[in-house]
Amino acid sequence: MPRPIQAVIHIDAVRHNLAQISRIVSPSLVWAVVKADAYGHGIERVFPALAEAGGIALLDFADAIKLRERGWQKPILLLEGFFQPQDLALIDHYQLSTAVHSDWQLKAIEDASFIHPLNVYLKLNSGMNRLGFSPASYLNALQRLKIVPQVHNITLMSHFSDADLTAGIHQQMSRIALFSSLNLPHCLANSAAALWEPDTRGDEVRCGIILYGASPSGNYADIAEFALKPAMTLRSEIIAVHHIAAGDTVGYGSRFTADKPMRVATIACGYADGYPRHAPDGTPVWIAGQRCPLAGRISMDMLTVDISECPAADIGTPAELWGKYLPVDEVAMHAGTIGYELLTALAARVPVVTTE
Repeated sequence: MPRPIQAVIHIDAVRHNLAQISRIVSPSLVWAVVKADAYGHGIERVFPALAEAGGIALLDFADAIKLRERGWQKPILLLEGFFQPQDLALIDHYQLSTAVHSDWQLKAIEDASFIHPLNVYLKLNSGMNRLGFSPASYLNALQRLKIVPQVHNITLMSHFSDADLTAGIHQQMSRIALFSSLNLPHCLANSAAALWEPDTRGDEVRCGIILYGASPSGNYADIAEFALKPAMTLRSEIIAVHHIAAGDTVGYGSRFTADKPMRVATIACGYADGYPRHAPDGTPVWIAGQRCPLAGRISMDMLTVDISECPAADIGTPAELWGKYLPVDEVAMHAGTIGYELLTALAARVPVVTTE
């Protein structure tokens, strides 16, 4: 028998989430963001659920080519643009749209020849300070693109640093507003802004984490009203049960000490599967219809849980590490991280199945 751990990708949940997002932001076009192998869910696995997206946004040329070869004919946007001037030949051949954020990229476009029209997302650095042209240099970059015959559509693109926080988007929006008279299409909103900042939706939105049913803020309660569904369940089984006495310790470093007689379950899941090693005692695991707390340090291949208050739990009982009953954001919050990290950290050794 194989080891019982398994990740289940719920294709119907991705399809449902896309429909919900599209309804919320209508009439804006929705880019389905599939970077980091669809946030750990697998691009080829979720591809059948993306048919109604306006386009697909990603980072890697290999993924863009794979999607074209799978028959995707709608737009594909390279979120970080291209990395070498010679990449423009691939962009032209596969008819990809590209972000442009640097002078050297402008020069490469000016020097290149194209068979097909090129759609450019000209990135404005409105305050994130990662990629993009400063407000002072943006108009010059725009004028350079406008005189390149092969450039077809130019979209103003930017990215928000605080759309999920109380600081919000107002300072960045005031910088973006300086260019409103240009009448360029706007592609501004990430997942957080698309949900919580309607004024940012504009012509196009880029939705990543919410497509997979997790929260941009890291708090699942923040997205409860939108009825999104988790697209990944990580599950395993109890493979051993121990009765320990008060004063006994559990796991490496004896981090956990029992304060009373307890039943402790060992589950076949560890940090080599992608579960966070730094998850503290008390982090919940869903077993037999209830939350049971971690007890002891996460090992490479196993973790241990207090099942003293869960009499139905025994060897062979299923355990959900995150998914339908236990939001990944809740587990991540206990571990001091965000759901994004847990989803994208799913290890290659974990068997993955899909379900409609």
